[in-house]
Amino acid sequence: MAAQMQVIREFLNEMDALVARTVLDAHQIPAVVLRDDAGGMLPAMHLLFPVRLAVRVGDAAQALAILDAPVDDDGIGDAWREPDHATEES
Repeated sequence: MAAQMQVIREFLNEMDALVARTVLDAHQIPAVVLRDDAGGMLPAMHLLFPVRLAVRVGDAAQALAILDAPVDDDGIGDAWREPDHATEES
């Protein structure tokens, strides 16, 4: 018997939906991206039929909590944003 699916979010483009699915995959929550754009031939159809992200009904609450959680800025990547003055020669 197939698991019941629930659409938890709609997006205007496929890329945002794929990023959200990747976040859920990283938390071991299977998700699918549903789109109706004639197999990619008519991407403008996303304006009429948004790209949807669906998960199992039992995972919906946890998936929404993960997607709605604030991003934790733990300083990763700061070395790329700011020059390292300690290694510069005077």
